[in-house]
Amino acid sequence: MRRYEAVVVGVSAGGLQALSVLLGCLPGDFPLPVLIVQHRLESSDSYLAESLDRSLRIRVREAEDKLELEGGCVYLAPAGYHLLVEETRTASLSVDPRVNYSRPSVDVLFESAAYVYGPRCIGVVLTGANGDGSAGLARIAAAGGLAVVQDPQEAEYDAMPRAAIAAAKADYILPLTGIGSLLSRLAQEEE
Repeated sequence: MRRYEAVVVGVSAGGLQALSVLLGCLPGDFPLPVLIVQHRLESSDSYLAESLDRSLRIRVREAEDKLELEGGCVYLAPAGYHLLVEETRTASLSVDPRVNYSRPSVDVLFESAAYVYGPRCIGVVLTGANGDGSAGLARIAAAGGLAVVQDPQEAEYDAMPRAAIAAAKADYILPLTGIGSLLSRLAQEEE
């Protein structure tokens, strides 16, 4: 049995570049599902997912309600919807009120992933200009999951990584390529 079952990622300002680098480190057969909240305007279309899917080895798509989560695929929260993980290992979309001024909210995704996956979850906070994701990363760490944060000195916007480091004891603080290498290694580990 694999040690980890899923990776959840939170990113905001500076996200396209950060995601391109991080996800570019992952092989097409990366065995875990990767769920991502990228803050964007509610009027945004699916360009982000389509652009990343064209340029990466791993599949990228927008998450859909009740979609079964599979390894080798990245699921982006659609604009205007919170993305959650259900106990059935399926995606769930919600239009509940904004959290941290955001919908989708990183904290919402991370808290649901911590509940479902517990110690088998890897949480990653990347560049961003607010504190969304810090409480959720603390929840992942408290559940025994792994807390990973982009090095604030490398981040285009360091507020989100710094807030995450202040809120949760990060297991790793790394540059983007280091996070990609770490995820590739950890995804192969078995108990």
